[in-house]
Amino acid sequence: MFGIHDIALFILSGLLLNITPGQDVAYIVSRGASHGWRTGAIAALGVGSGCFVHVFAAALGLSAILATSATAFTLVKLAGAGYLVWLGLTMWRSKGTSAAADKEPLPRASHKKIFTQGFLTNALNPKVALFFLAFLPQFVSADATSKPLAFLVLGMIFTINGTFVNLFWAWSASSVSTLFNGGGKYATWIKRTAGTLFIGLGVRLAMADAT
Repeated sequence: MFGIHDIALFILSGLLLNITPGQDVAYIVSRGASHGWRTGAIAALGVGSGCFVHVFAAALGLSAILATSATAFTLVKLAGAGYLVWLGLTMWRSKGTSAAADKEPLPRASHKKIFTQGFLTNALNPKVALFFLAFLPQFVSADATSKPLAFLVLGMIFTINGTFVNLFWAWSASSVSTLFNGGGKYATWIKRTAGTLFIGLGVRLAMADAT
């Protein structure tokens, strides 16, 4: 179908890749642990939406530009690295709320912000674009009648499966956080640990090359 082959292997490989912790998982876990399952789920949906940017880029061939243009790759890389560092610093400055406040739902504006942060965390990572460019063609036949359509189908399957995995990460983080009774101090510790991690991920991304 659409020139796609070994679909079962593709799904299995995608699930194994999605359960591997990275900056997306770190963001989802930090939100789920500090504000609960619903907030972690919103972060996961934001990350999934950002992933669609790379899916469409791969289908349209835009990812090839990042693979062949050092300037384009560097610009996107630095933008993504700067965003991760900024997000980490923001988490460091943010203090934990009281235990009672953590149980209250966040306002709609905060949910929009968390969704947007999740979206940008994924969309501004050029390594994800290069991953799709390298991974998806392995499951598309050379004589496929419409390679862009095959890329879109595979990308959607990968992203949907990945979103379910990320929702599990959000639920797990929220569930584990209920075992602790640190109140505001615990929430502050979670945010500062996540902030430190994001600053480190930003520095690592800034030093990464296209290979």
